[in-house]
Amino acid sequence: MEQWGLVRFMGSISLLVLLFPGSCKAGIQSVRTIHPGFQGSQMTWINYDGLFLISNNSDFAFGFSTTDDVTRFLLNIVHLGSSKVIWSANRGSPVSNSDNFIFGEDGKVSLQKGEDVVWAADTGGKRVSAIEMLDSGNLVLLGNDTTVLWQSFSHPTNTLISNQDFVDGMKLVSDPNPNNLTHILEIKSGNMILYAGFQTPQPYWSVQKESRITINQGGGNVDVASLRENSWRFYDGNKVFLSQFIFSDSVDANATWIAVLGSDGFITFYNLDENGSASQKKIPSDPCSRPEPCDAHFVCSGNNVCQCPSGLRSRSNCQTGIVSTCDGSRDSTELVSAGDGLTYFSLMFLPPSSKTNLEGCKSACQSNCSCLAFFFQNSSGNCFQLSNIGSFQNSEAGPSFMAYIKVLSGGGSGSNAGGDGGSKKSFPIVVIIVIATLIAICGLLYVAFCYHRRKKKMPESPLETSEEDNFLETLSGMPIRFSYLPLPPTSSPLGSRLYSSFFKSISGEGTSSGPSDCNSDAYLSSVQLSGPR
Repeated sequence: MEQWGLVRFMGSISLLVLLFPGSCKAGIQSVRTIHPGFQGSQMTWINYDGLFLISNNSDFAFGFSTTDDVTRFLLNIVHLGSSKVIWSANRGSPVSNSDNFIFGEDGKVSLQKGEDVVWAADTGGKRVSAIEMLDSGNLVLLGNDTTVLWQSFSHPTNTLISNQDFVDGMKLVSDPNPNNLTHILEIKSGNMILYAGFQTPQPYWSVQKESRITINQGGGNVDVASLRENSWRFYDGNKVFLSQFIFSDSVDANATWIAVLGSDGFITFYNLDENGSASQKKIPSDPCSRPEPCDAHFVCSGNNVCQCPSGLRSRSNCQTGIVSTCDGSRDSTELVSAGDGLTYFSLMFLPPSSKTNLEGCKSACQSNCSCLAFFFQNSSGNCFQLSNIGSFQNSEAGPSFMAYIKVLSGGGSGSNAGGDGGSKKSFPIVVIIVIATLIAICGLLYVAFCYHRRKKKMPESPLETSEEDNFLETLSGMPIRFSYLPLPPTSSPLGSRLYSSFFKSISGEGTSSGPSDCNSDAYLSSVQLSGPR
């Protein structure tokens, strides 16, 4: 009987496996390789934190990772020791915990969000026979003859890893910053350039202008960049070693580093073998030479100190009031000086718009609806027109330019001479407010003082009676006792009537102590008047 029970149990398990082969297969974390017919969601591998494919050396894994919103997920390659994301399939389009990664029997690889495809590997129409997670952190899709049809190393997102070649045609794109600006790194025309992703890109770093580069062999165009040991090495198209940027003093041939282009505009280097610790050296070296270390139009100086330029201090939030000057708006504009001793992060990488004088540069910008600011260098006559504006810089020891910003007319009085117009305008208002406040305080203090002095001089009525008063009130025939406070003076009309009524009441009683013909003043002296004791 027990044997038949065991047979029925094993038969049930076998039936489940036959009916739901994908579910049972997908629930197990695979090592190195997966094959067609594989699919599942984050919930399928929730016991493995959503990661379903792991490399042989257990350093890297492929699968679902949480975002800042714990209910949304990205399909990532993750370094397990440091939890650093190396590559992402669906940045900007996170999915839910029930959306599926699908490696179909037809050999197509995709990530779906409901019925929509969020990401799909472009294999040129060829069927994928296997997906492998390599020990290098590279995810590869193999064809029937084991040729590589697609690999993550050829499609980087915002990160490069050791021994990954970054070549002409590839891009690193940062996550957007709070102003929705991205930063982009690419190799083109024999140079590796980092630039702000404005509508008209503005470069702010290049390998050819980096002063910290160590030259190995002069000349030659940069066509390949690769992280090796403790440096970023640059090669020509024939893989001839040209130069390197050394980002760490620690030399370890087996160390695994990554270079990450962050939303702040920095390229930062992390050592994955040391829990992702960051190197002190970054690109660029000067924090103020990035596109937006401060908000647009603000001046960056020192260690990221941000100030509104003098020409915009009288305007709300240091803004120009212009959204777009090429939208057919009839609002009139004017050019105001941003101040003296300023420069801009991209000027040393851009060709001048024209060579002219200051008035010619002003006229060209004013007549160009897309020009929102211009920089003019008097010594060279170079005029730079900008259609997008990031942060300004203090020129310090570098070249200085005359900077003008286009603003809405009547939106506030900028200081064309570079003076602090906003401060001068607000000074009288501040003085008036301070003086009015002091007068009000002094008035309140004076009223309080007078009240206190008057209250102090007024005699208080005794609220409590003494034992002697209580005893005398119990004796019959005793004269009426008055306090000083309620009795009016005898010279007043009220006092005269009061005392007259008093003597009449005594005469009416017929006592010997109060004869009707006695002198009231004399008799009054015999009445005991109680006062303060």
